[in-house]
Amino acid sequence: MPRSARPALLAAVLLAVTACSTPVEVPPGTHASDPACGEVLVATPETLLGAQRRDTASQATTAWGEPPVRLRCGVEPPGPTTDRCVSVETAAGEAVDWISLHETEPQDDGGGWTFVTYGRTPAVEVEVPVAAVGGGQATAFLAELGPAVGVVEPDRTCVGPQDVG
Repeated sequence: MPRSARPALLAAVLLAVTACSTPVEVPPGTHASDPACGEVLVATPETLLGAQRRDTASQATTAWGEPPVRLRCGVEPPGPTTDRCVSVETAAGEAVDWISLHETEPQDDGGGWTFVTYGRTPAVEVEVPVAAVGGGQATAFLAELGPAVGVVEPDRTCVGPQDVG
């Protein structure tokens, strides 16, 4: 390779590497400064269902993959709700309750699901894009994140119609 081509090649490689490291935009939660959020983030995995962790630009946030699965700690804890609640069991057998806030249609920015922990303060929100799920289920991501979220002890759990009487 001619010497004059080396700087151009080096610049192209540097551009490709830095383009991959652009932080994912994730707005911080209202209570992102809660010390428990630091514990949650330290406990999150480096890979989430095969997707590598990515840098984010906000406190108490992280992301994995492309399109990114986004996590933010310190969101407002939900109060009693009639929204769908799913109890997701981790590999260790611990259950974490998540409120399914909304599902967006595939034509709306790819679509996806937003979940927030129920009964834990600070609360953790996870956004799972449809493209990240592939042929699986969105709740598989929640099961993988259960041990990290589990560092915040629950103070209540979801109840269903069968629990009210």
